Amino acid sequence: MQKFIASSLLLAGINAQSQAQENPANNSLELPNMVVTATRTEVAKNQLAAASTVYTRKDIERLQVQTLPELLKGTTGLDMTQAGGYGKITSVFMRGTSPDQVLVLIDGIKAGSVTAGTTPFEFIPIDQIERVEIIRGPQSSLYGSEAMGGVIQIFTRKGNTQEKPSVALEGGGGSYNTYRLAGTVSGKWKNSWYTLGSSRFDSQGFNARQPTPGPFGVNQPDHDGYQNTAVNARLGHRFDNNAEVEAFFMRAEGKTEYDGTFQDKTEFVEQVVGATGSMDIVENWRSTLRLGQSRDDNDQFAPDGSFSSQFNSTRWNASWLNQFTLSDEHQLIAGADYRLDEVDSSEIFAESSRYDVGIFTELHSQLWDDHFVNASVRWDENEAFGDYVTGNVGWRYNWNYGISLLANFGNAFKAPSFNDLYFPNFGNPNLQPEESTSFETGLAGNHDWGQWEIRAYHTNIDNLITPTMDPVTFNFRAENIGKAQIDGIETEISTQLMGWNGKLSMNLLSPENRETNKRLPRRAEKTLAFDLSRSFGAVDLGANVLAQGDRFDNTQNTIKVAGYVTVDLRSAYHFNKNWMLSAKLNNLLDKNYQTVDTFNSAGRNFFVSIHYNN
Repeated sequence: MQKFIASSLLLAGINAQSQAQENPANNSLELPNMVVTATRTEVAKNQLAAASTVYTRKDIERLQVQTLPELLKGTTGLDMTQAGGYGKITSVFMRGTSPDQVLVLIDGIKAGSVTAGTTPFEFIPIDQIERVEIIRGPQSSLYGSEAMGGVIQIFTRKGNTQEKPSVALEGGGGSYNTYRLAGTVSGKWKNSWYTLGSSRFDSQGFNARQPTPGPFGVNQPDHDGYQNTAVNARLGHRFDNNAEVEAFFMRAEGKTEYDGTFQDKTEFVEQVVGATGSMDIVENWRSTLRLGQSRDDNDQFAPDGSFSSQFNSTRWNASWLNQFTLSDEHQLIAGADYRLDEVDSSEIFAESSRYDVGIFTELHSQLWDDHFVNASVRWDENEAFGDYVTGNVGWRYNWNYGISLLANFGNAFKAPSFNDLYFPNFGNPNLQPEESTSFETGLAGNHDWGQWEIRAYHTNIDNLITPTMDPVTFNFRAENIGKAQIDGIETEISTQLMGWNGKLSMNLLSPENRETNKRLPRRAEKTLAFDLSRSFGAVDLGANVLAQGDRFDNTQNTIKVAGYVTVDLRSAYHFNKNWMLSAKLNNLLDKNYQTVDTFNSAGRNFFVSIHYNN
């Protein structure tokens, strides 16, 4: 029945296509031209050497993604694994670095778990997201710890800035008894603006894991569901002297079920709250102060329903950013960050808090009309291990004929997590930060027929924190003994041909342990992604293909997870400027595949939704 409904809706879209007249206005590729995360201020993409990908709210709606991991899947330079379906542990590997070597910000506030050192992408609600910026390559010289592979910054919904209130409503359902409801109202009154939104995602799910043998094996042939209820609010005001203040709030809470020997359910809270104020000190000096807090709370429960463990993280953030316009060609950024991390857990950690202070500066310059240089340096003082200095230099030359030459060099570090330092019978308080050096070079083109880019990069990582067995106690202990080398090539090309919008990207990766010459676990060496879309009057059609090579699930490279190819189809029908019906069919070929050994992925499934925007 599910297959029949999904196929009927897609065929209905195709039939409507043959009857509708082509509307050229709907066929253009929307390529964002400005990014914030690469320099912490708004800068044109064609003036930056750093590799970036931007998803706007229009992209989220066009691609018909139901979750943030679904949006990130197949992004240039990113690899992703999921231990099951909706709401299950999602790990993002950027340019071959590990998930805890990628910095994640929500509205400029550092997010994620203080204990694990990673961010639960699976719990961040897609309906509360306005924009996602992904900057690839080391960014510690601007952001400090964790920005070794790059930075992912999530901007929550802001809505429109028109005097008349805007309302967006959406509701839909599909396979695995999944449904999603969302609503947002936004607008402007004189010099003030506001946004208020909420969403609900609920899925019965499917069996997250295959039976596994052994004394600690798992055999739970059940449905592993997921629920997420979220709210988002924003209020801001601009004064007559161009000063601005804004407050924002996002909270998601719910539960996720999975298959495990000792735990099989987690109740979670992900929350970010903050406020910013900015003003012109003098004509060419604008200063911005941001204060905020992020929370990552998790309660785990045993299969019999009893309480098992609790890990609650709180991060207090403060940043002061100063933007100096030295001339039309030169801009100087200077600022400071303060962060206090706190842990509240059922486990007894040797320490429950630590602070980090960072001071940074960056120069963005245009030289001889066609050359652009970004240079930044930062000093961090961490309570756990002391100080660390990072730097980065990027150069871009926009040559004639739409060709650009690119080069970057930088170093980065990742502070040990609370688990690394203080987890009972594992943590090592003498750990030093992991550290890396990276360089890349590339070419880019911007032509009438489309855009393309190719980059090659090399990264060396030292002091990797590795679990090591004590020969006396047989307990594992964290040690700085690992070394890795990551080489890669990433390419992408986007074009419009005969009204069709196409984007093709490819990642080639060689992530190796320099001591064992083994491949780093859970990274695919080859990834190819292709997206194709077109509008025919009131009908939108689209398809996405993702192909990935095999990966190893352990450091010894003895457990291999096979590669796969998935095909997704999507269709939308615009009744008028306010109402739209959309349908998406995922995994058309019903491929049975995994990205983590023994953990299942969704088979062929569909989702249908109705949308209203005024």
